[in-house]
Amino acid sequence: MKKTILAVCLCIASTAVFAQKPKSQRVGLKKEFVEEITALGSKPQVKAALQTILDLEPETRKDHILLTEIPAPPFAEEVRGKQYGKMLSEIGVDSLWTDAVGNVIALRKGKSGKKKVVIDAHLDTVFPEGTDVKVRYAGDTLKAPGIGDDTRGLAIVLTVLKALNKNKIQTEADVYVIGTVGEEGLGDLRGVKQLYSKDGLKIDSHIAVDGGGVGRIVNGGVGSLRYKVTFKGPGGHSYGAFGLVNPHNALARAIHYFTVEADKFTKTGEKTTYNIGVIGGGTSVNAIPFESWMEVDMRSESPEKLKQINQLLQTAIKRGLAEENAIKRMGEDLTVDVKNVGDRPTGFLAETAPLVQRAAAVADFFGSVPMLGMSSTNANTPLSLGIPCVTIGGGGTGGNAHALDEWWYNDKGHLAIQNALLLLLAEAGFAK
Repeated sequence: MKKTILAVCLCIASTAVFAQKPKSQRVGLKKEFVEEITALGSKPQVKAALQTILDLEPETRKDHILLTEIPAPPFAEEVRGKQYGKMLSEIGVDSLWTDAVGNVIALRKGKSGKKKVVIDAHLDTVFPEGTDVKVRYAGDTLKAPGIGDDTRGLAIVLTVLKALNKNKIQTEADVYVIGTVGEEGLGDLRGVKQLYSKDGLKIDSHIAVDGGGVGRIVNGGVGSLRYKVTFKGPGGHSYGAFGLVNPHNALARAIHYFTVEADKFTKTGEKTTYNIGVIGGGTSVNAIPFESWMEVDMRSESPEKLKQINQLLQTAIKRGLAEENAIKRMGEDLTVDVKNVGDRPTGFLAETAPLVQRAAAVADFFGSVPMLGMSSTNANTPLSLGIPCVTIGGGGTGGNAHALDEWWYNDKGHLAIQNALLLLLAEAGFAK
């Protein structure tokens, strides 16, 4: 196999940039899974499907560009979702629908249907409405907001489906091909949370495609808590109403007390981070503001440490509120509204788990060094529920994720598509 059609696949794919770069761990491969993947990759239909992926490279590029140029800002993925559904339908699936939150779901029925396997990429980007998403070209490099994260993943999933259909490959399990909403930012994984809700699909295993190189396997979810904290007061003239409580003062105190304690707390133990990402409020230089607010992001690999740093934040907020109220000279007290705007659970799938071993064996099959790591992706939710899930990479080379000058270059990008196809077949079962 490795000496025929896939001779080119022995090169290691370059790694696209992740939004996070957590520590990685090399996988200890088990012989049984290496043998399983080698046997699967040697099947004539599978060889043909892998070749089809190479043949479809111009079409994959076309799909990639088309989808990138359809805006999919937070909470407004509908237009891109409709196009993605149309493309899935044209390729050929057994059924297609959009669920209550906007996930585009296609079902490709398996021979037995006793197992349900998902392969997904997310529809949304981090960029607000009105962002110019027209693809620009610098030689062979594609430049546009969202070109890598995660429009590349969407194009990969489409090509995997095309290769399966063209080569008439049937799986034992039912396969759900999904474009999910709400993976980024304040979307708070709402798409994948819906999939695993009481009204969801009853999924047995899940493969997400999102960033990174062929060897990069995310088997752990970095949990996060996000808050919008708003201090509120009566507001008034800076001179005439001097002595009223000032929300900005309370916010400043809260930020100071939190960051001082959080800095000490995060220096030891499992990686834990904090960030004051956005602040706002006030109307004029000569007006006491009636509100002052901030958006806070906290992340950790440890549920316990996430809980503890959250307590530091809550304590700092209360202290800032109390101290500002204590120095008022007239008027009403400040109040504070603490709104949770994001809660991504932590989770972990052991290195020895069959899905992790299969993902590692497939990456090894294509000449990459399989490396495990933690990140914040659609995998967080299933992992937190004990459902096997990994996030695999989109391949190629890319950079500046979440920036207006995001870019992606097709450096052996077909390897990531072949990687996704072979892993999906291994997990869903090749029907004889």
